[in-house]
Amino acid sequence: MTDRVVFQKKAMPVEVEEGKTYYWCACGRSANQPFCDGAHQGTGINPVAYRAEATGKAFFCGCKHSKKEPLCDGSHKEL
Repeated sequence: MTDRVVFQKKAMPVEVEEGKTYYWCACGRSANQPFCDGAHQGTGINPVAYRAEATGKAFFCGCKHSKKEPLCDGSHKEL
């Protein structure tokens, strides 16, 4: 297993659509942050599915260390 890469030390606000499923990059290697592009292959780290309950802004974790993944919980402040 490979360690997660910190993409950025802040939340990533994204407009999401109710009922749509998004796949958050948990490894930090995707070129399509905060979403998965398959760059996790061989790391042992898999993307996390997020189904939007409402249309609006969601704040995805950019540091990849949130305890509430895929959403930001402020963990980046401790890195």
